[in-house]
Amino acid sequence: MQGFLNLNKPFGITSHDCVARVRRLLRLKRVGHGGTLDPAATGVLPIALGKATRLLQYLQPDKAYQATIRLGLITTTDDLQGEILTSQSVTGLTLEEVKAALKQFEGKIQQVPPNYSAIQVQGKRLYDLARAGEKIEVSARPVEVHKIEILAWRTGEFPEVDVAIACGPGTYIRAIARDLGALLKTGGTLAALIRTESCGLNLSDSLTFEELEQQLQQETFNPIPPAAALEHLAAVTLPAKDAKAWCQGQRIPLSPLTSPPSTGGNEGGLRIYDEDKRFLGIASLVHSNADLLLIPQMVFEPI
Repeated sequence: MQGFLNLNKPFGITSHDCVARVRRLLRLKRVGHGGTLDPAATGVLPIALGKATRLLQYLQPDKAYQATIRLGLITTTDDLQGEILTSQSVTGLTLEEVKAALKQFEGKIQQVPPNYSAIQVQGKRLYDLARAGEKIEVSARPVEVHKIEILAWRTGEFPEVDVAIACGPGTYIRAIARDLGALLKTGGTLAALIRTESCGLNLSDSLTFEELEQQLQQETFNPIPPAAALEHLAAVTLPAKDAKAWCQGQRIPLSPLTSPPSTGGNEGGLRIYDEDKRFLGIASLVHSNADLLLIPQMVFEPI
């Protein structure tokens, strides 16, 4: 079995727990995930099965979320799972103020990751250092937030705003909640998070564990084909002789007999197919003197 599973991750378990459960259900050793979700977050968790684990690095990097940000609170983890550090009533806050502040988080921004995150510092995870009581200064990192849309606004002692966020890789929604509260001088924390899109997979097409188990019992489960999750990459079809040579690690010049890249760009690699439309793997396209060469990055199906 090889391909991808669009899993709707449940609340309260880690992404690693999800991988272990899928491994048991499918009786498959090689299982991996694309993009960690916190235990309190739900939604799309791309799962790679079998040889498709080698393709995780080539999946579409952008993600989308629906988040609830609660204002008036600051916690140790920047979400409701942490210890409350400060709490203040902010009944005078208006939606217009929140809208204006959120605009400052769109585009290319510098973001400091939460103290409780999986980022490694000096060979250790930040959350391990935080739990040990060590205070580590983490540098801001560049991330990109494509769009923030306000979905709902609820007033009260601790007002909440629901937002839809489309962003690039490495963006922490907890950090946006924290920094929004700092900008408004109210404090802010993440109250709920659903990932609606990841690696080109959508929440509407995802499977819960219960649905996966039912399909397995009925023998109707079919993984997403490996190449179907890579359609954001341009594709090249090789004639039989070149396809075999490419699978053996040789560099192949693009020639009039070779189909040019059909869609997308060369960023992240090119999908390689043979004349029978079989997906062979991923190549990079480089200039060498006057030639364009296809260089194997990952051979998925050797000939």
